[in-house]
Amino acid sequence: MRVVVVGAGYAGTIAANRLAKKVKAAEITVINPRPDFVERVRLHEQIAGTGAAATPLTSMLSDGVATRVGTVDKIGDGQVALGDGATLDFDYLFLAVGSTVAPLTGSVPVGIWEGAEEARAALAALPGGRVVTVIGVFFFKQKTAYEIACGRPDLRVRLVGQTIAASLSPGAQKRVRTSLDRLNVEVVVDSVTQIDHGAGEGGGDLVRLHSRPPFTSDLTLWAVIASVPDLAARSGLEVDADGRAVVDEHLRSVTDPRIFVVGDCAAVPGSRAACATAMPQGAHAVDTLARMIQGRKLKPYSMGYTGQALSLGRRDGLLQVNRRNGTVRRLYFAGRTAAVTKERICRYAKFGTRTASYAWLRSSK
Repeated sequence: MRVVVVGAGYAGTIAANRLAKKVKAAEITVINPRPDFVERVRLHEQIAGTGAAATPLTSMLSDGVATRVGTVDKIGDGQVALGDGATLDFDYLFLAVGSTVAPLTGSVPVGIWEGAEEARAALAALPGGRVVTVIGVFFFKQKTAYEIACGRPDLRVRLVGQTIAASLSPGAQKRVRTSLDRLNVEVVVDSVTQIDHGAGEGGGDLVRLHSRPPFTSDLTLWAVIASVPDLAARSGLEVDADGRAVVDEHLRSVTDPRIFVVGDCAAVPGSRAACATAMPQGAHAVDTLARMIQGRKLKPYSMGYTGQALSLGRRDGLLQVNRRNGTVRRLYFAGRTAAVTKERICRYAKFGTRTASYAWLRSSK
């Protein structure tokens, strides 16, 4: 049996490793655009130069799993067309290409590996006293601003977004703002309409806002992860309005049941983009395939959330308690203990991806 896994993030890597354990007869090939597994939850550390986010795939994948560095042009009728003109046949395929970034011209897209590396080099070369602007939504922009402020206290850090920690409870939001103030991070609640590279004072970027005067930024980082690669749509799979592949209750494409779709690129109701979502989906899809092969009854995908974890710098963190459906409770924890817990969560995510030993909370439904 030939199984191809497209994408080696959290969902794709745990799927490949779990396949090696549960489907012994499978010949598994992982296709990824780079030879590394990238911990997206650590990209902010990569940018600031305080940590590393990449690990060679050779040390993340089980023995016997083949890897191929390259891109996929199209998937169709049991065959994968690669960017170099080669093709691979498959009996089953796991589509796990994740999400990507569509930045405004003039900014550096730090939600992807290549952009994070570009930002790391630019930040290291930036003299003290200059302004770094982080633009985005959700947690990634905040983590990036915190990490830069901690790693480069000689810089002025500005955080721009329509909301700040909107997915947290009111008390937790207040705690986030207090932490930003403590690190002297300037917060601008607004949306960015245009970035004119090199048009600002001293040759910096001129950042134009929706309702405020423009300002100059010496390095502008775009921390918005707002789209998915168009491979599913390009391959003729049914997708939703956001380009995510529509799947059944077992995470199989409704267009082609030989294709499992997991992670950010899957249109799973109630899910959010996170490794805490990608890993259960990758694991469940493999379990489904194993049940199909064994002729056993299939179980629908089910997952519930426990909370949200946010780094507030090197020695500070926040843990927001959630209901299983993802809505927030008033309860949260913050401080050094929360930071240590957040670090352990990140380590467990990598450990679970590599070993394919991962447990998750089911939905309350």
